[in-house]
Amino acid sequence: AIGHTGADPETIVRAVEAGARLSTHLGNGSFVTLPRLRNYIWEQLAEDRLTAGIICDGFHLPPSVVKVFHRAKGSDRMILVSDVALLGGLEPGIYKWGALDVQVYEDGHLGLPGKAILAGAAHLLDWDIPRFMDYTGASLEETIRLCTVNPARLLGLPPGFGRLREGSPANLALFHYHRERLTILQTVRAGKTVFQNGKG
Repeated sequence: AIGHTGADPETIVRAVEAGARLSTHLGNGSFVTLPRLRNYIWEQLAEDRLTAGIICDGFHLPPSVVKVFHRAKGSDRMILVSDVALLGGLEPGIYKWGALDVQVYEDGHLGLPGKAILAGAAHLLDWDIPRFMDYTGASLEETIRLCTVNPARLLGLPPGFGRLREGSPANLALFHYHRERLTILQTVRAGKTVFQNGKG
């Protein structure tokens, strides 16, 4: 995988030739100012052998960027990840995280106090999925594949993983869909219920 990188386009090409298949958190951790035409974002978007992993929480990437990434990569070469940090979900306030002071804001996002710099993600995919749908116009079915089928394929798991079909592993999530977020009702892993009605 190509992580948060400042590599020149030629290095991106060499990384792909050496076996890189994933752009980790594409767009995040990038420089504030980039060369307008020859930069590592364009190179990764243009490379069909790279799948783009993105954090679609409404804070890491603006809606227009998510829309452009989706148009460039298509739904088959994108993965949604939450990358939720340890402080995600805590009450608003300032917390110590290692040597850093990190603020949990009223809207739930994490940042360095008094600065427009993120300090990790604070929302899970139940929040990110509706945002991806809203930003791109993708259907719920199409978006769920970015969290199931696509990661399974990238990891080289057997074809049934991430799909609801006979013979596939019974890894399931039952949820209600709302425009703001999904409400998870039940989670089944390998045929065994591991979460039910708010009780794990």
